[in-house]
Amino acid sequence: MRFRHPDGSVVHLSYCTNVHPAETLDGVRAQLRDHCEPVRRRLGRDRLGIGLWLARDAARALTNDPAELRALRAELDSRGLEVVTLNGFPYEGFGADEVKYRVYRPDWTEPDRLAHTTDLARLLAALLPDDVTEGTISTLPLAWRTPYATDPGAPRTARTALTTLAQRLDALAELTGKSIRIGLEPEPGCTVETTADAIAPLTDVGHERIGICVDTCHLATSFEDPDTALDALTAAGIPVVKSQLSAALHAEHPHLPEVRTALAAFAEPRFLHQTRTRTAAGLRGTDDLDEAIAGGALPDSTPWRAHFHVPLHAPPAPPLTSTLPVLRTALTRLVGGAVPLTRHLEVETYTWQALPAELRPRTRTQLADGIAAELTLARDLLVDLGLKELP
Repeated sequence: MRFRHPDGSVVHLSYCTNVHPAETLDGVRAQLRDHCEPVRRRLGRDRLGIGLWLARDAARALTNDPAELRALRAELDSRGLEVVTLNGFPYEGFGADEVKYRVYRPDWTEPDRLAHTTDLARLLAALLPDDVTEGTISTLPLAWRTPYATDPGAPRTARTALTTLAQRLDALAELTGKSIRIGLEPEPGCTVETTADAIAPLTDVGHERIGICVDTCHLATSFEDPDTALDALTAAGIPVVKSQLSAALHAEHPHLPEVRTALAAFAEPRFLHQTRTRTAAGLRGTDDLDEAIAGGALPDSTPWRAHFHVPLHAPPAPPLTSTLPVLRTALTRLVGGAVPLTRHLEVETYTWQALPAELRPRTRTQLADGIAAELTLARDLLVDLGLKELP
């Protein structure tokens, strides 16, 4: 979906396909047929943006066979779909029964991360619509905090990899006329947990094609104030390459038994749900929601937030809620000003099938309805900010 910003530029809104697990190129094609096109039809749109997730095997198949890449581009066009952004965070296995810590490997100290991201950049340059010259890719925020924090050589290795990537992106732009930018995506528990953590390493790299992806669920989970965070990034000259529009799980009174019971329904075995609370002594947290619920690991006199991407249009029932207000504030700052801070927005609720059983979509139709409802909410927020929806 495209929108005209009051400054005349185009802002793109898409939804991320990592909600539809697929490791192979055939799986990606099935996503387009079974999920993405039906969502577009529900929205009554001739064109729908998707934030494509290409796992390692799918990316390699496209990289190794230019004919397959041309065929994918043609299929996107025929189904009324367009790609201006990729999710390059998960490498493989995102549809596994248990993902947890595995999603953070390989990290930016490992050659496979650089090779995969380079492939994604080249693929995106070929998949961009003819009238679009800029593409974006979100990626791992360097590494999970361990063992990175205890390896004195890790920061230099990661910085070298990102510098090499930037050089490759420059060469790609020279060759294709398409500018591909990469955004580190801060996430709780990682080396770069917050937007503030991103400033130093991105300043070290010091390249306009390497910036930050602001995920509003992660921002909220870490209790970051959107205005403060975005002010600091702007002051440091760090570009907001893209933003993922998502909402975290919020518990205002975690000491109450009924709140613990409600939270327990969201503690599931597939994904990691880092949980945080803000105290007078600073941010406290656990790596997963079940650790917090078990008691003793976190103070419970202040609100908790958990890294669980809940549907934007359907916050959980009381006594829980979502951090949609944080998303609203961030979006106002991102695109509500005289000039947008980013032009690529991506709804990223990948946890539909991890929701408590009674909230999960049971059919493809129900899932498509839910994704369309999320995109409708995001569209309405953008229109309220003065953006004009384009055909």
